[in-house]
Amino acid sequence: MTRFIGRRLFSVLVTLGVLMIVVTFIPNLSPGDPARQIAGGTATPERLAEVTESLGLDDSILQQFATVARSVVTLNFGDSFSVAKGAPVFELVSDALFNSAKLVVFSLAVMVPISILGGLVAAYKKDTWIDRVIVNVGVALSAIPDFVAGVFLLAFLAVPIEFFKVQGSAPAGAGVFQQMQHLLLPVMAVLLVYFGYIARVTRAGTINSLDSDYARTAFMRGLPTATVFRKHIARNALQPTVAVLGTQLGYLFGGMVALEVVFGYQGIGNLIIRAVQRSDYPVLRASVLVVAIIYMIATLTADLIVAWMNPRSRSTIGGGS
Repeated sequence: MTRFIGRRLFSVLVTLGVLMIVVTFIPNLSPGDPARQIAGGTATPERLAEVTESLGLDDSILQQFATVARSVVTLNFGDSFSVAKGAPVFELVSDALFNSAKLVVFSLAVMVPISILGGLVAAYKKDTWIDRVIVNVGVALSAIPDFVAGVFLLAFLAVPIEFFKVQGSAPAGAGVFQQMQHLLLPVMAVLLVYFGYIARVTRAGTINSLDSDYARTAFMRGLPTATVFRKHIARNALQPTVAVLGTQLGYLFGGMVALEVVFGYQGIGNLIIRAVQRSDYPVLRASVLVVAIIYMIATLTADLIVAWMNPRSRSTIGGGS
């Protein structure tokens, strides 16, 4: 297990290093003069020089990379140029990340139990009409983009029913219930899109476990179905589901850009969009790095959980033995 953890940590560090190289080149690859884009067409030469120095565009690529690496270690990404002029980038990213975390936690609390239960029921009722309904409905829902699901919910729930809120962000000082009320439609959109995918993965893992020798033996011994599921099937059946949830967690933090825009939610995805639109490279760098780090941590955690659930998988996750 120690060697496995070491391999995975090394893989994470290598990926982070490559990502920091890519992030370093973001201002250099933008069309035109990045300093001019930020400062504006009427900026004075002094202002242009100030922005150029702040971005480190006069430094060598190695110096720029060192600056990016230092910002990751110290969490000092400088100040925003245009998204919130003069505000510390770390504060902007922290606030957006906290908002995204609330949406992700609420989404997981609703999506995971419902999706896993759907997959378990479909597997237990394999080849019946219940199984077909769950699978077919899940496939149909999975084909819907999240922003389309969001628009659909706004049109059919938020407009006619006052309880559902159009804005995902609750007013300042709102209580927990009011915040959950504002997040309800975005969470429902996430559930619609992800239910089918997670349910199908759970169903496939459960069917494989039900067809295994140890499950047949347990049933032949006369053990109750609930006991067989709890003690012999769940641990192995849910391994693919855990792996999928780990990879999707990173997407939930940074990939729901369109959904956050639809509901006007001030999450990390929305912040990335605003940073791109306004050429705010410090905010863009920090946001991309934070989302990538969360994705890597989530994937690593999922791999460790799967390795704990099934030691044999350590030879296939991350390669080697």
